[in-house]
Order: sequence, then C-alpha cells, then structure tokens
Amino acid sequence: MSNKKISGDLFKKMVTNGAIHLKNNHKEVDHLNVFPVPDGDTGTNMQMTMMAGIKEVKTVNSDSIVDISKILSRGLLMGARGNSGVILSQFFRGVYAEISKINNGSVNIKEFIQALVGGYQMAYRAVMDPVEGTILTVVRESAERVLKEQKNLNTIEDVLKVYLEQAKETLIKTPELLPVLKEAGVVDSGGAGFVKIIEGMLMALEGHILNEVEQIQQEQQQHNEYVGAHNLGEIEIKYGYCTEFIVQLYDWKSFDINSVREPLEQMGDSLVVVTDDDLLKVHVHTDQPGVALTLAQKFGELKTIKVENMRSQHSNITGQEHHHHSHEKTTETKEAKKEPSKYGMIAVAQGKGIKTALKELGVDVVIDGGQTMNPPTEDFVKAIQSIHAENIIILPNNSNVILTAEQAAKITEGVNIAVLKTKTPAQGYSALIQFDPTLELDENIETMQEVIENMKSGEITYAVRDTEMNGIQVKTGDFIGISKSKLLVSTPNRLEAIKELLTQLIDEDSEIVTIFYGLDVSTEEIEEVEAFVSTLNGDCEVEAIPGEQDIYSYILSVE
Repeated sequence: MSNKKISGDLFKKMVTNGAIHLKNNHKEVDHLNVFPVPDGDTGTNMQMTMMAGIKEVKTVNSDSIVDISKILSRGLLMGARGNSGVILSQFFRGVYAEISKINNGSVNIKEFIQALVGGYQMAYRAVMDPVEGTILTVVRESAERVLKEQKNLNTIEDVLKVYLEQAKETLIKTPELLPVLKEAGVVDSGGAGFVKIIEGMLMALEGHILNEVEQIQQEQQQHNEYVGAHNLGEIEIKYGYCTEFIVQLYDWKSFDINSVREPLEQMGDSLVVVTDDDLLKVHVHTDQPGVALTLAQKFGELKTIKVENMRSQHSNITGQEHHHHSHEKTTETKEAKKEPSKYGMIAVAQGKGIKTALKELGVDVVIDGGQTMNPPTEDFVKAIQSIHAENIIILPNNSNVILTAEQAAKITEGVNIAVLKTKTPAQGYSALIQFDPTLELDENIETMQEVIENMKSGEITYAVRDTEMNGIQVKTGDFIGISKSKLLVSTPNRLEAIKELLTQLIDEDSEIVTIFYGLDVSTEEIEEVEAFVSTLNGDCEVEAIPGEQDIYSYILSVE
C-alpha cells in the first residue's frame, strides 16, 4: 500500500494501532526500569495515557485529521500519567499544533513531516531541563532524520519507515548518552515505549490491524482488585446520573465558564468543567441530566453525550470507575456559596496510614497513587476543582508525578497553584509541618522548598533483578536502600538494610527522623529500628508512623 496523504480515518487507525501495539507489549517496557525496583511503570503509564486518548478518538465521527488529532491531543493531555505519559501527550499536542494550521481534512508528506517536527519541539518545551538519552532524543533525532531525507520520501510509508529506523538507532544509543542507563544495562524505557507506538502506526499503514491481547486476563485481574468494594455495603449515592458531555461553543472567545459552572454547582457534585479553545468538557453527578444538557445547548452544539445511572451501576459493581467516583471528595452545594478559603492542599500517596497522616496535617484531597501507579492529569484537575480556595499547593510526593501535577496546574485557570517538588511522602510530610496558613503563598513555598532541599530522604524496597549500581552488587530479592535516586545498600536482610541506610543518612546534626513503616513491618522490628537510631545519635527524635504502604517497607526523612 502506498499513501500520499493521511486522512482523519487513516490517522485514527494508525494511532489506535500504535496504542494497541504498546499496550500488548507494555510489560517489556516496564522491565527497562533503571532501578531494579518492583514498580517499573513507564510502559504502563504510556499505554494508559495512549488508551485514554484512543477512547476519546473513538467517539469522533469526523474524517478530518485536524479534528482527530485535536481530540487525541486533548484525551492524552487529561489521561497523561507519569513523566513519560506527559511527554507523550505533549508530543501529540505538537503534532496537532502543526496539523491545525492546515485547512484540509488530510495531510501530505511534507505536512506530516512538519507535524513530527512540531511533536518533538513541543515535547522538549514540556520539560524544564531536557535530558538527552531519553524519549526526547528519540523523537528529536527521528524527526530530524525524516526532515533531512524529505526529498527521497515519496509515500507516508517511506516517512514512517525512516522515522522508525532512526528511532530504533537512537534508542540503542541512549545508554551512551545517559550513563545511568549504561550502568543499569538498559535502553531508555520511554524511548522504547515510543518505538512500540510508531511500529504499530506503521503496521496500520501496511494493513496489519492489531487486536488487544491479554484483555481477558487483565479484566479478570481488575475484577479481583475491586473485590474489596463489596465489603463497603450499600453506599448512598447522592446524585444518580454520571453525566459527561462535550460542547462545541458558538462564541468561545467570549464564553464565560462560570455561566455553566455556577448553575451546575446547584444541580450536583463531582463537577469538572474544562475548556480548550472552542470545546467545553463537562463531567457532573446530578439527578437532572436533561437540565444540564439543555443548559449546555445555550452555548453551543453537543458533540458527545454520556449519561450513566450510577445507582444501577453500583449494584452491579463492574462499573469500577464510577463506583470509585462515588467516594470522591465532593464539594457540597452550600459550600460553593462560601468565600473561598485562603489555602487548599492536594497530595499524592498510597498506604492508608500515610494518607491519614497527610490529612491530619491539613491536606484537603489525597489522590491515590505515587509509586506503582502514577495518577493522570485529570485526577489533579478534578481535585483542584473540588477545592474552593484562592491558593492551592500540590505535593506530588514522587519524582514521576511532578510533571503531571504541573501540567494540571497549567491547564486550570482562576486559581494560584504551586507545585512543590516533593519526591517522597516523607518529604511531603515534613514540608507540611512547616506550612503556615497566615503567610502568603510565595513565603510558604520558599520555606517548604527549603525544608525539602535540606532534608535527606530514603526508602527500602526489594530488588526485582540482579544488577550492579553505584558499585553495589544487587541480587534479585535483596532489600535495597535508595536515597535521592542513588542506590546505597543491598542485602538479603531487611533489618540490616534499614540500619545501613539510617547509618548513611544520620549524622551529628540530625534532629528528627520521620519513618513511615510498611504493611510488612512488625511492631518489634520498628522498635528495634527506633532503638538503633538512638545509638547513631542520642538527641535525634524518631517519629514512627504506620504508613500501611506495600512494596516500600520503609519511607523516611531525616532533618
């Protein structure tokens, strides 16, 4: 097959195939994690980001590549998880930015190459200090190569073949560019995930349309994960219909989002209202879905509508997503009338004890996630919109969640949002202790930032493969101690591992050690750990909190 142009329909087939190819192979991308920890999640993050975009694309009835790439870009933006997901969403946003300049339903070879260039440029812009040897290098060098060879490329297939060939070459040399990859003996996982997407896109061009494999097993697993939901008994669902719709606005330049938000606040809860140029996207739980739709029609044409009865869904539990919706922190209608509070706080955490500890320090919404499961942009957008405050501080508590939080902050208007670059829940906890509601936002951020920079933090987890890092031999199953992205200890004995990590982090100036201990740590063990701290520094206080997190036996900070 040889195509000279890409129509909307063909583009839809290509990206869907790319997403499925990644999804079918995402486990091998996960295994390319630099650290031998159990939560290599790049492949998972990227495929969930892609599938969120594809889900939106499926609803589009247009054959214009402009419409398809626009909806794809928006779906990816809201669904982006982890740093690799955010970079991927920005790549496709750049692709759309170039395609949108064309008044045609399809793109030719030259325009497609320009879109690939726009994708790499936008991806670079998304990251404060771009690191070479990552997915960024892969998207850049591939685009540069097709640009250089443009005159020899006579079909879209030619373009993608050369692009893919370069992507693979660049991927192979990522370890030469990024020493940490070389040491771990892996290529860059984000780049590898991107190659899978391009391979799938090329397959679609060649007529090889893929199906999702392991779907059945995954669904089985998902059902099992949600079994615990039965134990909650009947939850009283306040508003019966989960209503979602997208409106194409008549006059988007002068549209005031409050003209929709305010009436909807009176009618329901779990409200999310976002605009993107001429599109308005609404999600609300209400008993009057019809009224909500009629209101929306005043401002534009309804593009997509989805109304689900949550009460009947709840009784049949398979609607996990909405089941999960119904426990979300909802803003009561009466609250909307009140003056906004000065501060709101959002944090990300896993482990019941860690979440409780953060809430006790004044966090309004704790988003579930962090290690092993990075939350999507949309979770932050919803959390931001559920808080009625002038200033919001977000604590991502994980280095792989910072970009997503920043992306959500960028696309939400009307509120001052600061993302504090906390990399562990222990850092977030210590920073919150310094928070003073009487101070202004920038003063608080400065103090909290200072705390984070001056503290030491560490975690104990277990290794999932043999490797050597930082001169330390690691065996599968060993307990490993990590601090600020450096592997400091690896030993078969957990108590020995935590003692060694504490020995390296505590000195004579240390005053407080905060330890969140995991589900697998016994009371006897934590007492032994506390006693050990006082042998290192007799004046050092220990705050031991049952974090109840899994995978990470200990998460700690030393100040």
